Amino acid sequence: MSIELKVPVLPESISDATIASWHKKAGDAVTRDENLVDLETDKVVLEVPSPVDGVLKEIKHQVGDTVNGEQVIAIIEEGAAAPAPAPAAAAPQPAAPAAVSAAPKSTAKGTEDLSPAGLRVATEEKIDPSKVAGTGRDGRVTKEDLVNYGKGGAAAPAATPAAAPTAKPTPGARPEERVPMTRMRTRIAERLMQSKNSIAMLTSFNEVNLAEVVKMRKALGEAFQKEHGVKLGFMSFFVKAAAEALKRYPYVNASVDGNDVIYHGYQDISIAVSTDRGLVTPVLRDVQDMSFADVEKGIADYATKARANKLSLDDLQGGTFTITNGGTFGSLLSTPIVNPPQSAILGMHTIKQRAIVENGQIIAAPMMYIAISYDHRIIDGKDAVLFLVDIKNQLENPQRMLLGL
Repeated sequence: MSIELKVPVLPESISDATIASWHKKAGDAVTRDENLVDLETDKVVLEVPSPVDGVLKEIKHQVGDTVNGEQVIAIIEEGAAAPAPAPAAAAPQPAAPAAVSAAPKSTAKGTEDLSPAGLRVATEEKIDPSKVAGTGRDGRVTKEDLVNYGKGGAAAPAATPAAAPTAKPTPGARPEERVPMTRMRTRIAERLMQSKNSIAMLTSFNEVNLAEVVKMRKALGEAFQKEHGVKLGFMSFFVKAAAEALKRYPYVNASVDGNDVIYHGYQDISIAVSTDRGLVTPVLRDVQDMSFADVEKGIADYATKARANKLSLDDLQGGTFTITNGGTFGSLLSTPIVNPPQSAILGMHTIKQRAIVENGQIIAAPMMYIAISYDHRIIDGKDAVLFLVDIKNQLENPQRMLLGL
């Protein structure tokens, strides 16, 4: 019985998807719930599993094709078995032993020269990179070379003992490689331009002395991890401080819808997570009701899912405020961009020991610059600055947020 493999129903916010990779070829045996194909959308990669056991009879759309919700992309023959491979012909036996000289090594690039994206394609499509003709710099095999090879493109020329030496790059040559944007990168670009063109965006800065937070983590971190099974990081302090400040400054937690301002009576905070495919912002929901342990577990879970491309569309929907941490990569100062329809975003940065004056004495303290970018159409500068000062006060006196002050 033939079964149609269809694109899942896509939410209203996503119009179509692109086939990123097939994990099986026509004629391969498949099992129920085995992932057959990855579909790349504007936000996440969707896995499409096989609904039955059988054989992948026909693939109707190839890598790079754009498909819509519920569109048929393959046919599976339920209950069928994959054809057995033809027996290999017996190799002729040599008439007499002969001395064997060392075979020349191929000059084709191996997996050590592949990019992460290329390595993934080679692994998923079971392609030997040494058999692929490289068009990248110095003959390197690119992701596109592997994709084309999988479609029946050119293989690398076989090396022979008399092969001419590989030509060296012309001095002064400036190689280039043209690679199309992924759907996610295209969507990120669109969102950034939307934010730039539709929001009257300003950024305000402050600095925070994190000495008390550092002291609390040092004193209670081990007991916290033993009790909750997760480390006590800096992010939970910032998330909880933001949730408390958002209660006091509802404009910062609002969003714009046409000529209306929507005030949210809850704090759903988006946490920016960097992945190989781009920046994603999964949402911690109802942060006002979460404990520090709940926040740390939620962030750790999202980070794991994001880097394994396992985030669902529901994980990314909504959000009333965003926190991004450029300090993870060493950023000292930045102006984060608001994620519409949200009206503000908090930027964290790297922690540096700096000289400050405290009680008339110069001391070294773990300092961080923090920034808030906001939509000036609905948030006045005074409210943005006071919101940032509120977060500063909580972090410099962390017991305040524990008491809801």
